[in-house]
Amino acid sequence: MITAALMMLQLSAAPAETAPIERTLDAMHAAASVADGEAYFATFTPDARFIGTDAAERWSLSEFRAYAMPYFSQGRGWTYRPTARTVTIAPIDCRCVAWFDEVLDNDAYGTTRGSGVLRLTDDGWKIEQYVLSFAVPNDRARAVVDAIKAD
Repeated sequence: MITAALMMLQLSAAPAETAPIERTLDAMHAAASVADGEAYFATFTPDARFIGTDAAERWSLSEFRAYAMPYFSQGRGWTYRPTARTVTIAPIDCRCVAWFDEVLDNDAYGTTRGSGVLRLTDDGWKIEQYVLSFAVPNDRARAVVDAIKAD
């Protein structure tokens, strides 16, 4: 009975504990949507990585900044709207590492997925790694793979 009560207490505390992480992710998406490059890149750690949808896209933060800032400076951002998100804080004493996965909606690509890792820094939670991927329904996966192989 005590164990069950403690588990319930821990579960009820989880949303408050993950709220700052969710705010960081929401701030990242909001900044990209309005092409605010400075605010966007401020949500990442200096040594962060961005892994895009193409297999060749594994960007350091400086590489991704060099790629994205010309678009942002023209007022061209990108909008991914989170529709579902799961955040887990690593069960280590510092409570300073978290991972997440989220389902996103995008006007051009439809349903996509983001996942990654955040680290608690002196400036709050920052994104250490972000991975953007296409969500391919299982019943369409063969056709997608065949199309990629055809290139």
